[in-house]
Amino acid sequence: MPPVARSTTSRRYALILGTGLVASLSACGSSPAAGGGSTGAASAAGTGTIAAVIKGLDNPFFQTMEAGIKEAASSSKTAVTVQAATAITDTSGQADKLSGLAGQDFRCFIVNPISGTNLIQGVAQLSAKNVPIVNIDSPIDASAAKAANAKIATYIGTDNVEAGTMAGKTMGELLPAGGDVALVGGIAGDVTSDARLDGFQKGIPANVKVVQTVAADWDRQTALTKATDIMRAQPGLKGFFAANDDMGLGISRAIANAGKTGQIKVISVDGNKDAFEAVKAGGIDAVVAQYPYVIGAMGLEACRAAVAGKALPLSVKAPVQVVTKDTVDRALSSAPKPGEAYDDPFAALLK
Repeated sequence: MPPVARSTTSRRYALILGTGLVASLSACGSSPAAGGGSTGAASAAGTGTIAAVIKGLDNPFFQTMEAGIKEAASSSKTAVTVQAATAITDTSGQADKLSGLAGQDFRCFIVNPISGTNLIQGVAQLSAKNVPIVNIDSPIDASAAKAANAKIATYIGTDNVEAGTMAGKTMGELLPAGGDVALVGGIAGDVTSDARLDGFQKGIPANVKVVQTVAADWDRQTALTKATDIMRAQPGLKGFFAANDDMGLGISRAIANAGKTGQIKVISVDGNKDAFEAVKAGGIDAVVAQYPYVIGAMGLEACRAAVAGKALPLSVKAPVQVVTKDTVDRALSSAPKPGEAYDDPFAALLK
């Protein structure tokens, strides 16, 4: 999504919750092509046809969400059609996908917008027909939605401030004597990145000090380069926090190149398999794992509940769990699902 200042981020989240507009992760179809779609088998017991429009499948995070939606649809014998943008930056193409599907006879939609506003027109078109919309992962802009009379039934997604706070508390546990740490965010001004960095600073104890913050564009190689520069400028550095796993893996490589593995702590957010393997090997000390598979599955369940006439909660937090060397084996064996129990209010509605 486009850069957003932190002050704007806070107001936006407050407005989203205040107006009942919610968003969550979405999943994608079985077609291997990013712009493709798929339809699950329907049955007499199904709840009708559901459509999902998600971000590009050029990212494993959204591929895993696809798997969650597909399995939830298959297990409930619900027909689902999924369309994806050709890339994670294809805002107009994604909007065209939604507009095309909005003219068809789907009974509920799952949307995972690339930006806060690129799907507003399609959502408004569906709202005019009273079609329920489940917004997952990336939130639709509340002000734009209100102006267009675009209504969201429920929001499902990670509380990124909470995820960052969990990382900050974990860093404090890893550095009981305190020390200097550096933050590596995604794209400068990005809502998700800013929320995670802000949360981290809320979670660290007083004896842990943030001495430098940089943006590495969510990219592993860029993070490697930035971490190398930071270690030269901050020779006494004790830790790094990365806003996603890919950057965490780049930082881990930079630390290894400097011969300081184990001396400088690394915590990242996401929960992909490579990061779990790095925790097991000792290159990353902790991962705050979110679960796109669960977000996708919950999105499908929420649509089923909406079609059945159930009243949906305004927003639902997706599970977030800290994975360390003590718990990584369980996390790996349970993936793509969490290794620990979590709440799923939509499953309860469908009983």
